[in-house]
Parts: sequence; structure tokens; C-alpha cells
Amino acid sequence: MLQASAEWHTEHGHKYLVQLCKHFAHKIETSYSENHGECRFSCGTAILDSDDSGLKVLATAADEDQLAETKSVIERHLVRFAFRENLEGLQWKTLGRAA
Repeated sequence: MLQASAEWHTEHGHKYLVQLCKHFAHKIETSYSENHGECRFSCGTAILDSDDSGLKVLATAADEDQLAETKSVIERHLVRFAFRENLEGLQWKTLGRAA
């Protein structure tokens, strides 16, 4: 499994975590609390963690194409939900293969 991560510094990390998970729950399997969420897409999984400093995202998928799609889905929705904060995109770091 390939992994990539991104962090976004915002005062509203908890809000966006819940908003993303609630939105995706209409179509895919999700689980979440105020500080942790998991979204299981057909292309991969996104794990979201929030604290007072922001939102952290860990995307995991079987191959490069699916990882790119998983990252894109999370990022597109987050940019749309956070329009008041002028978020243009996330800075992803490729972590390589997960054990």
C-alpha cells in the first residue's frame, strides 16, 4: 500500500473533519469523532486527525493512480468546504509503502 500525508494549519480542523466525513457518509463507509475520521473509498482510504493546530490527512491506496484519486477526492472537497479560508490545495508528502 502506498501512502501520502498532508497537514493544514487552521483553527477549524475539527469542523472540517466532521463535515468531510458526514458528506462522504452518504456514499461510502465512514467512521468519525470530533478528532479522528476514516473514509473508505473504492480507490483508497483517508484517515483524518484534527487538533487545535489543524487537520492532518493520511491517504492510503494500492497503487499510484488510486492514491492520486484518493488525494484528489479529499482535497477537492476540503477546498470547496473551506472556501472562506482561501485554501487552494494541500501540500502532499509521499511516504512510500506502508507495512
